[in-house]
Amino acid sequence: MIHPHTRLHHINDLIGYGVFATEFIPKGTITYVKDALEPEISPEEYAQHPPDMQEVIEKYSYTDERGFRIISWDFGKYVNHCCHCNTMSTGYGFEIAIRDIMPGEEITDEYGIFNIEFPLQLECKYADCRGMVCKQDFDNLYRQWDEQLRPAIAILNTVQQPLFNFLNKKTVRDVKAFLKDPSKYKSVYALKYHGVSSNSNHAFEPALFS
Repeated sequence: MIHPHTRLHHINDLIGYGVFATEFIPKGTITYVKDALEPEISPEEYAQHPPDMQEVIEKYSYTDERGFRIISWDFGKYVNHCCHCNTMSTGYGFEIAIRDIMPGEEITDEYGIFNIEFPLQLECKYADCRGMVCKQDFDNLYRQWDEQLRPAIAILNTVQQPLFNFLNKKTVRDVKAFLKDPSKYKSVYALKYHGVSSNSNHAFEPALFS
C-alpha cells in the first residue's frame, strides 16, 4: 500500500508513469507497506507462466527475501528508480522517506534492493547515475543504504504515519526494539534473496526510470 498523499502521473512516453507527492512528506515517513492484498507469486508459480506473462510480472513486481515476487495492488508498482532516491526499502519490509519530499516531487526508490535477476538499464537525469541496476548492487551497496536508512527509521515516531497501522505485529516489535536500543537495527541486507531464482526465458529486460 502506497502512502495516501500521492498520485499517479504520466511523465512521458519513454518513462511512462510515476508516483508524485501531493503533500509534504517528511523524512522518516513510511511510504509503502506490504499488506494482505498484495499478490505473491512463488518461484515455482512464476516458472509456470509463459514468457509474455513473466515479462509483465517482472515489470510490476519486486522479489522479497523468500524469492516471491510481490505485486502492489495499488499504484505503488509505478514508483520509479532513481540513483538519488528519496525513499528506500528497509530491513523491516516497509519503505521509508530517507529525506523530506516536497509537494509535487516524484517519489523514487532504489531498485537494487529488489533482488533483480537480470540487469536493468537506467534512463537517469543525474550525471553520476550508475547506468545499470544489477544483482551485485545488493552486496556492494547495502552498507551505504543502511547509512541512509538508519537515521530515517530513528525518527519514525516523530512524524505522522498514515500507514503505521498496516504494519504487522512483528514488524512493530522489531522497530520499537531498534528505537529503544539502536544496536538492534535490522539491516536492509535482511531483504536479500539468497536462493536461486526461477529460470526466465528473457535474458535482458530494459527498464526506463526517471
